[in-house]
Amino acid sequence: MEYWSPRLEVRMSRIVFVGAGNVEPTRRILSDLFLSDPLHGDLDIVLHDDDPARLATAEALARALNAEAGAGARVVGHTDRRRALDGADHVVASIEVGGFEATLRDFQIPHRYGLRQTIGDTIGIGGIFRGLRTIPAAVELGLELTELCPDAWLLSHTDPMAMTGWAMHEATGFTRFAGVCHAVCDTHVYLADLVGRDLDELTLRSAGVNHQSFVLVFADAEGRSLYPDLDAALAADAELKSHVRVEMYRRFGFFPTESSEHAAEYVPWIMRHAAETSRLGVPVEEYLRRAGMSLHVYEETRRALAAGRPLLIRWQHQEPAAAALLAMLTGQEKLVHVNVRNGGLIGNLPEEACVEVPALVDAAGIRPQRVGELPIQLAALNRTFLNVVELTVRAVLDGDRRHVLHAAMLDPNTAATLPLPAIEALCEELLAAHGDLLPEAVRG
Repeated sequence: MEYWSPRLEVRMSRIVFVGAGNVEPTRRILSDLFLSDPLHGDLDIVLHDDDPARLATAEALARALNAEAGAGARVVGHTDRRRALDGADHVVASIEVGGFEATLRDFQIPHRYGLRQTIGDTIGIGGIFRGLRTIPAAVELGLELTELCPDAWLLSHTDPMAMTGWAMHEATGFTRFAGVCHAVCDTHVYLADLVGRDLDELTLRSAGVNHQSFVLVFADAEGRSLYPDLDAALAADAELKSHVRVEMYRRFGFFPTESSEHAAEYVPWIMRHAAETSRLGVPVEEYLRRAGMSLHVYEETRRALAAGRPLLIRWQHQEPAAAALLAMLTGQEKLVHVNVRNGGLIGNLPEEACVEVPALVDAAGIRPQRVGELPIQLAALNRTFLNVVELTVRAVLDGDRRHVLHAAMLDPNTAATLPLPAIEALCEELLAAHGDLLPEAVRG
């Protein structure tokens, strides 16, 4: 990967990391920025986290990466978010409300009802309640951005992205929002590897809804579709055939950008059937393992800092947030897949929805590209997803707790697994269990 071009000129840029204590994405993004020679001496890195201990770790990490790369950046930390955001040029946000304990409730309580989940952070019963906790925080951030740095671009890692993006735009009017997720770029790398091609030689374009997008264009330099090559690669590997995303590709005709773990719980056909989760290798309650791993990574980072070990990540496929920042800061145009308000970008999905599309990014900012209409079967699948998204957003923005139950009743996995009385009882128990973490109007 090339990190620099000596011809570029940049100005000092104030980049604010909200939720910087989530150290692994902070480390990956800062590594890309600090390894870009044109940015050396021109970065003002501001870190914010509500947890002083995590903020201190993030500051130590940023200073270590800065020194290791010789980037000459200015690094400061603030527990006061308004002070951090004031005058920002760019904001990278990763918001989580309730932490591990809230996530644990999202899994343990449904488990007692016989409802099985894998990741539970996007839709599903876990995604609904993560949305109820997180949407108010996303709206609050949007209002602060509108007041303190209205010209800044927000690059958000906050899940559930389709919910938080929709709500922030509607409730605050802040339009310089782009949700960023590594799923699309990771899938493009994966597909290039499967057909034995260099990613730089290929044209790949994906679109849909975050965590449920599809690769619409998969072609070589001459414009020839590589889907036949993919079919040959899949036919030659029996193990690949037992993945959810391959099953979805076989049924819907386009390769999904999300992992099999995510994809399994967005449809009604898999999680309720033990034989299907076994056949397709779906790890039930996988997110609890990942959350535990995140805690482990945080402690490992602290130990590495204390020991003075190198932490700079020198070779990686760029995080979408880093790719977008580098394009805006250096002016070198880059295609990045982002999540933005639809507004006609995808013709057969709701205008207000937050959709995932390709965007051209350079010094002028982020310019989402119009996709047109999705193949009808993909749009239908996305609309099922967006029913749950919209109802959860309405529950928060309208203060109507009835929509919590409506969202759960229409969620594919929940509806396929539980009868209506059990769905209602489950929602009431979760509303009571999360208590003050939820908007007052929907609390149990």
